[in-house]
Amino acid sequence: MELWDLKVKGTDLASYTQRFQELTLLCRRMFSEEADKIEKYVGGLPDMIHGSVVASKPKTMQEAIEIATELMDKKIRTFAERKTTSKR
Repeated sequence: MELWDLKVKGTDLASYTQRFQELTLLCRRMFSEEADKIEKYVGGLPDMIHGSVVASKPKTMQEAIEIATELMDKKIRTFAERKTTSKR
């Protein structure tokens, strides 16, 4: 089943989040508890933000998405800043 193998590709968190939400709507019975859905979502995040999202202990799916998005944005900005600095 696609949902079990779903992972973020590169830094495209938005596509992952959208597809995850689509699939969980189709599979509502598999996620009777919000915590189960959060755990599955966080499990598909890349290693570079996974631990920080887990440590934040999100209580809702929306909170997990917001934390993951903020962390991914910070990582992308950091990578961009490093590239700019190294070119000087």
